[in-house]
Amino acid sequence: MKLSRRLFLQQSLQFTTLAAMAQAFPSFAAERSTAYPFSLGVASGSPRADSVVLWTRLLPDPLNAQALPAIVYKLRWEIAEDDNFRRIVNKGEAHALPELGHSVHVDATGLQPDRWYWYRFMLGDAVSPVARTRTAPALDAVVSNLRLAVASCQHWEFGEYAAHRHIAAANPDLIAFLGDYIYEWGPYDTRHPGKPRKREQESFTLADYRSRYAQYKTDPQLQAAHHVAPWIVTWDDHEVSNDYGNDRDERLDVNFLLRRAAAYQAFYEHMPVRLHASVSEAERFSNMRIYDRYDWGRLARFHVLDDRQYRSHHACPKPGRGGSNSVSNAECSERMDPSRTMLGQEQEKWLGRGFASSTAKWNILTQQTLVAQSSQTAVTQEGDGKFWTDGWDGYPVARQRLFEDIQKHKPANPVVISGDVHTFYAANLKRDFYTRSSPSNPILATEFCGTSVTSSSRPQERTDQYVAQNPHIKYGRSDKRGFMLMEISQTRMLTHFLGLDDVAKADSGIATLSSFIVDDGRTGLSFA
Repeated sequence: MKLSRRLFLQQSLQFTTLAAMAQAFPSFAAERSTAYPFSLGVASGSPRADSVVLWTRLLPDPLNAQALPAIVYKLRWEIAEDDNFRRIVNKGEAHALPELGHSVHVDATGLQPDRWYWYRFMLGDAVSPVARTRTAPALDAVVSNLRLAVASCQHWEFGEYAAHRHIAAANPDLIAFLGDYIYEWGPYDTRHPGKPRKREQESFTLADYRSRYAQYKTDPQLQAAHHVAPWIVTWDDHEVSNDYGNDRDERLDVNFLLRRAAAYQAFYEHMPVRLHASVSEAERFSNMRIYDRYDWGRLARFHVLDDRQYRSHHACPKPGRGGSNSVSNAECSERMDPSRTMLGQEQEKWLGRGFASSTAKWNILTQQTLVAQSSQTAVTQEGDGKFWTDGWDGYPVARQRLFEDIQKHKPANPVVISGDVHTFYAANLKRDFYTRSSPSNPILATEFCGTSVTSSSRPQERTDQYVAQNPHIKYGRSDKRGFMLMEISQTRMLTHFLGLDDVAKADSGIATLSSFIVDDGRTGLSFA
């Protein structure tokens, strides 16, 4: 049976009043409940060889973010080797705190490497959905294959989450989400493109962001993708505000850091991530660290980056504004300033150390936005072009430092995966994008950029022009929504670009638009 968002919400909601919910949860350890508290489902992520983070959030009424009284609830959790929970390997209690939106993060430890597990939460007589997760292989394990789904950019109003249903059906070992899980804009008048929309309100406070996450997480197809495998995640701009960079937003709001801290807290409250031990308690959300490193045995190392929090401010913004612009070199010499950074000095050094220490067959830079140069105008000589300053084109010297680190440390088979630009791109990366590949200008890495789950993009005709103007970009497709599926083995990486038939339909079919191969030990992509 097809389960729409509307029907799912109708089935989840008990239409219980706040007073009735308070009666249903009368104390610290409620034993019975009349309103189902797991309306947002469950999730797992941040997998290590011996542990994985398990997540849920108590919210009986998903469209009322303040649905629970401000008291602590005690949950039980279990993780087992089978979906009937006959072989439980770990269990315990966890506290859902009101100051964290009654979210729960359990770092389930003591697990065996490279194993599938099933988990659930319980509050009184209410049992959460049962979901599947897995651990990473041991650090020194020789792993034969990895099936990875990659997605990003899922504006609620712009379509249905059919892509997530297909992600779940693909049976991946791991899912990487590259940012824009929510959009702070809206709500709009409609969920689908092609109809009038208007922005009525925007998320600014912790309560606002909590409400937006709750809205998104009611979607049954998104929940299905969370229930099938662990996720590794990073954020982009819309988890906070459009085109923000470091401590500055488009409005140049003097109170922006308070908004950013609220957004970072809401992100934590709704994602299966750990708080990093290097960040102090006082700074856990005002300066929350999201960049991290995940090893999948000796097959793959994921270098998960944060290109928002530590970047230099955008070069040459529009007068009186922060955020991005499209500029030429003649209009904006600031873009080439060598002091400018995308990742910040500390993260740049951390990434270099990760390259140097990696013994993985594949080194996957898991990050937000397009790395390949993408001029919006024809390029006839070095220095020509017009560039969007929110992506890596706004930080070309920082990009050169990234390439220098790849050349210096020589991590095996570097591949970049990207999102943000709502377009499928396949590209070869090199130091000089203006000249052909040669022994003095070799291909250093391959980039696969995924389209959006729902968010709209430019017409395909314009993307065709971009590809023609940037010959290192070998493929571009902006007229389809969907995701990437990567099959990684010891000998090759096979990447499929999967596009939905119709993003406006929850039961949309999907088709492979194009596939690409990167062979072990050989930089650059080929069409499959």
